[in-house]
Amino acid sequence: MTEKTIAIGADDAGVPMKDELKNYLVEHGYTVEDLSAAADEDYPDVAQRVAEGVAEGTYDRAVLVCGTGIGMAITANKVPGVRAAQIPDTYSAERARKSNDAQIACFGVRTLGIESAKLCLEHWLGSEFAGGGSAPKVEKIKQVESRYHNVA
Repeated sequence: MTEKTIAIGADDAGVPMKDELKNYLVEHGYTVEDLSAAADEDYPDVAQRVAEGVAEGTYDRAVLVCGTGIGMAITANKVPGVRAAQIPDTYSAERARKSNDAQIACFGVRTLGIESAKLCLEHWLGSEFAGGGSAPKVEKIKQVESRYHNVA
């Protein structure tokens, strides 16, 4: 897969982990666009901006960091066409891609150490949607979204 630029964003709490993950991505040959919070913004502002970029196709994948990763995931998932997953471990990182075709990985600086987050990021980046038995489930997710968001 030819990667486009990966978006990354954090609120004020997530900046230390975001900086480490950004460096990790650059060191591994990715182009990274940092869309982190301005001084007057909170995690919903960042998550919306990043998720809209994913939904529009500007980014194939993105990484979001806040205190727990939960608020970022909840907000990003409000944008039609986006599947964001809070990533607590390597197995979940792989399954987020292979089973759920999640385009956004969300990490929590207060719940996961930086080295563990890098390992999870590695697993998430190294995984692709497997289709197979998961494809009908992802299609059902899209149908639910379409019902409530009036999208195709």
